[in-house]
Amino acid sequence: MNRPLALLVIALALSGCKHAAPPAAAPVAPVVDPASAGAIAGVVHFNGQPPARVPIDMSMDPACTLAPEPNLSEQVVVANHALANVYIYVKAGMPAYSAPAGAPPVVLDQKGCRYIPHVIAVQQGGTVEFHNSDPTMHNIHTAPNNGTAPVDITQGPVGPLGKPVMQTFPTAETMLPLRCNNHPWMNAFINVAPNGYFAVTSADGSFRIPNLPPGTYTLAAVHETLGEQDIQVTIAPKSTADAAFTFAAK
Repeated sequence: MNRPLALLVIALALSGCKHAAPPAAAPVAPVVDPASAGAIAGVVHFNGQPPARVPIDMSMDPACTLAPEPNLSEQVVVANHALANVYIYVKAGMPAYSAPAGAPPVVLDQKGCRYIPHVIAVQQGGTVEFHNSDPTMHNIHTAPNNGTAPVDITQGPVGPLGKPVMQTFPTAETMLPLRCNNHPWMNAFINVAPNGYFAVTSADGSFRIPNLPPGTYTLAAVHETLGEQDIQVTIAPKSTADAAFTFAAK
């Protein structure tokens, strides 16, 4: 074998012995000292006259008319000048990391031909458990706006065919639309948080995010039709920082 060919053979052999670099470790949740941890709590207010909630005609499916209460539009739900269904999360000041293994799923039900709750939040890498409590077939169909693959699953009526469906959401996203192909009025929103610090406002507009390390954070409030607001919040050790947002009709 001539010298150049021998050198080439040796080089190829050596290159084959190289080991691939190990994958980078996934970011993990920061360790929080319970002796100094704080919280953020507040209320999302609504300024002005909210739009009237409109009754939804569900007569196209007789099974949907069995619901004990009327189905009203849910785009803007206001009580005593407080806004429900607002997604609140720590947008900056906290590293992104996925839900730990074994984290319990967030449950979203289909009941009375509505998605309940109308807005949910889950940490990235976490799971949503979809239920069907209705005597009719439903559909779980997401419309991502971040390039991820949509979910499109048919779920049978309550009973053995309507067993819960588990779906993992690996990528952070706000107000991911959810629809039912069988019942066009059904809609909800899934929020996938980049860390473990998030909430959805309740019927009285309130929220609370506990167990945060002291520091300054950007807190975001996102509503399906009214948009997003960001504020800076500073948490002192062992204290609860107040945070308030105010939205108005567009």
